Amino acid sequence: MITDSNIYTGGGSTIINIFTPSEGETEENDTVNDLIETCAESKDSLCRLYHMFKKSVFAVAFSITSDYHLSEDCVAETFVRLTQVRNFNPKKGDGKGYIHKIARNVALEMRRSFKKDTDDFYLSGYGDADETVENSIYINQLLTFLNDKQRQIVVMRCCSELTFKEIAKIMKCPETTVKSRYKKALAILQEKAGVNSEK
Repeated sequence: MITDSNIYTGGGSTIINIFTPSEGETEENDTVNDLIETCAESKDSLCRLYHMFKKSVFAVAFSITSDYHLSEDCVAETFVRLTQVRNFNPKKGDGKGYIHKIARNVALEMRRSFKKDTDDFYLSGYGDADETVENSIYINQLLTFLNDKQRQIVVMRCCSELTFKEIAKIMKCPETTVKSRYKKALAILQEKAGVNSEK
């Protein structure tokens, strides 16, 4: 049986293991919040946020736009907008979720502007030269079976490592809905991958 944890979190037999953060990149939420608060005036804070979240922001953008170059533009625009934030409260806010919410909004705006067709969804490595063509094709084939919302949830959960609560807040829907869509998406991926989900 292939479970949620060993399908998507890394290793040789994974389906999605491209955008997971490198060891040492994960910071406490308080630190992320503090960096967001100071990034408008501090180049160092902005650089740290960029290096911490560029891959997961790209993953979220790509799950929506299905376009590599457009997703790169989304990454840049996300961090530009982050420097313009004036209403973020570092004592109450969820910095990680906040960044990915901006990324999702930017990607949705760009997709509407460019009217990209998401039927040709192709997930490829972002800066990972060792990712094989075969894995990219396999990922592409599996993720095309998911609808737009399912794909976004899978990417945010598995690639950006957001909690269901964070995803629900970003997508403006109940946490139970996110969990249900995620469970359905996993079932579809397991079926299409030829994996028996029964123990």
